[in-house]
Parts: sequence; structure tokens; C-alpha cells
Amino acid sequence: MISEINHLTLAVSDIDRSFSFYHNILGFKPLCRWHAGAYFTVGELWLCLSLDQDTLTNKHSDYTHYAFSIKQEDYQYWYERLNKAGCILFKENNSEGDSLYFLDPDGHKLELHIGNWQSRLLAKRQDQGSWRDVEFYD
Repeated sequence: MISEINHLTLAVSDIDRSFSFYHNILGFKPLCRWHAGAYFTVGELWLCLSLDQDTLTNKHSDYTHYAFSIKQEDYQYWYERLNKAGCILFKENNSEGDSLYFLDPDGHKLELHIGNWQSRLLAKRQDQGSWRDVEFYD
């Protein structure tokens, strides 16, 4: 039985730049670093940065992204911090819970989100919006 996500690995083109972004901008806790990678934790998540010279440069083609939780009272702080860091915002939020969608230095799509799956489903039970043919499994 699969119990949880073990870790997330992101291919990066520049370890120094990405290490600085995830540690100094996002505040992830570094565990170790080497010439071709780094390990961090954020909450219970283990994040690996792996140097890959073949990192794709066009990551704007789909909605695949990685979301991290923040508190409502921290939203403005993060909005200002990401703007000050020059992060590119790639999407406007149009769903339940405030979100900031932005790109890391290699174009990986990230999100800072307020809420969880429970708050999302509660909102969708009340208003399905653009969702069609919805089935809820209780």
C-alpha cells in the first residue's frame, strides 16, 4: 500500500541560484548540499534539487504545479516577498482559498495556498462553478 509522497525532486540548471531561492526566499530548511544537488525540508516534505543540464526551459505549457500551505494572515507578506524577489506570477487564482502562483528560477510552477482539500470540497459542494459531472465520495 502506498502511504504518502516520499519526496519531490526538481531538476534545476544552477544549484547555487536554486539553493538561494528555496532557502533565502521561500525559507525551506536545508539538510545538505553538494555539487549537483541539495536536500531541504518544508513541513514534512523532503525536497531534492538535482542539477540537470537538460532542464527544460518551456515549463509554461500546462498547469502541473506544486502547492505549499500558508496561513491567511501571511498572504500579504508572501505576496510582497515574491514581488520583491522578482518572481513571475503565472496565474490568477479563480478557486476557493487565496493562492499565489509563481515560477522558481528554472520555471517550475509553484503555489502558496490558503486552505486544504476539505475546504476546497466544502466550497465545491456549495458552488461547483465550472466543474461538470461532479461526484463526491463520502
